[in-house]
Amino acid sequence: MAKQYETVIGLEVHVELATKTKIFCGCSTAFGGAPNTHTCPVCTGMPGSLPVLNKQVVEYAMGIGLATHCDITRVCKFDRKNYFYPDNPQNYQISQLYQPIARNGYVEIAVGDTKKKVRIHEMHMEEDAGKLVHDEWDDTSLVDFNRSGVPLVEIVSEPDMRSSEEVIAYLEKLRTIIQYLGASDCKLQEGSMRADVNLSVREVGTQEFGTRTEMKNLNSFKAIARAIEGERERQIELIEEGKSVIQETRRWDDNKESSHAMRSKEDAQDYRYFPEPDLVPIVIDDEWIEKIKEKQPEFRDEKLERYKKEFDIPQYDAEILTESKHMADIFEETTAICGKPKKVSNWLMVETMRLLKEHSMEPEDISFSPANLAKLIGLTEDGTINSSVAKEVFEQVFEKNVDPESYVEEHGLKTVNDEGALEEVLKEVIAKNPKAIADYKGGKEKALGALVGQTMKAMKGKANPGMVNEKLREMLN
Repeated sequence: MAKQYETVIGLEVHVELATKTKIFCGCSTAFGGAPNTHTCPVCTGMPGSLPVLNKQVVEYAMGIGLATHCDITRVCKFDRKNYFYPDNPQNYQISQLYQPIARNGYVEIAVGDTKKKVRIHEMHMEEDAGKLVHDEWDDTSLVDFNRSGVPLVEIVSEPDMRSSEEVIAYLEKLRTIIQYLGASDCKLQEGSMRADVNLSVREVGTQEFGTRTEMKNLNSFKAIARAIEGERERQIELIEEGKSVIQETRRWDDNKESSHAMRSKEDAQDYRYFPEPDLVPIVIDDEWIEKIKEKQPEFRDEKLERYKKEFDIPQYDAEILTESKHMADIFEETTAICGKPKKVSNWLMVETMRLLKEHSMEPEDISFSPANLAKLIGLTEDGTINSSVAKEVFEQVFEKNVDPESYVEEHGLKTVNDEGALEEVLKEVIAKNPKAIADYKGGKEKALGALVGQTMKAMKGKANPGMVNEKLREMLN
């Protein structure tokens, strides 16, 4: 009988915090910008420059720690992690090894009907390194220090995950929590959330862990899932052939769907960690923790329950609406204005999602105001415009945040409720379509739809479909 293997996975997740300035200096953290323009003597590691800690970094880290049920370390300190790399300007990184900001938390995930807790070993604050830009043409590497000193939290999980589905569920849950806090936008494609996967395999029923490898360069959930499957297969193959898995760092190439070894895995002692001499310890008291707790938002799980009870919307809709805090805010604000949660939910679930997909946008990129969506719902509800005109107007609201009332007025899009004008058009449509009339009288209900369509076309889509239907039946019967 073939051996059964179990995958054991732990993650190190780096999240760039959404502060306006860097962790130890006043330089901008904005993404992009010409190379080496968001820099100063501190973040380029000039001799004699001194770091000054950004308080907002600590507060964001505490917020994430509390939201993931961690214990906050009352006296936490920074350490120097020494290593040479061209994008590391000081030849050390200021990080936290001995007394990180938070420890011993967990995140609850659900895969299918199964819920489980993924434990968080610890979470620490640190500075990001610069970025090496490789020029294939010149065969040179250039350094951009704009990212150097951007604040990060690194969230280290216990090896509690057993499949790529669990890993993705954990990452999605973490991302949602952090986005709800406003602590980071967590955009994997821009590198503001990065995950390194530590993976080993063992025979089912074995207690001991196998030899693990660490995989880097994963910038999408799909790439992470593919890398996990690829590395699992690679390790099982080695074991089946009687070879050993080597503890090393591997780089995943998503185009080739394979990984290659980068370096053998270092241990902490290789970094010669010692306490950072230029920064004093951070003392966190109960009062500060309470202040952060008070600022915590209503998180997604709580929102989901409330939406189903308060607004009586289905589980599926509530899940889509709460996936992004921005979308949830738009839903709540629009509902507060117009008092029609189901209608608001429909506009967001159907038309908004369609347009986001067409424009390759994320829910975070929605720029129309709740007031304008509420106005559009009002115009359709009171019959000022019909549903096909409403969709046309909504595209303008979505793209340019136009005022729907003014737009309808300026473009003459109001529904025509003039019976006299409608009768004239109907007479013409009836005269031009003898076959459809005969079909309808012969019992073919579908033929009526074609006649309604012709009438709407003749009235440039501005007729009231209900009224057209009613009047048409009256005239034909």
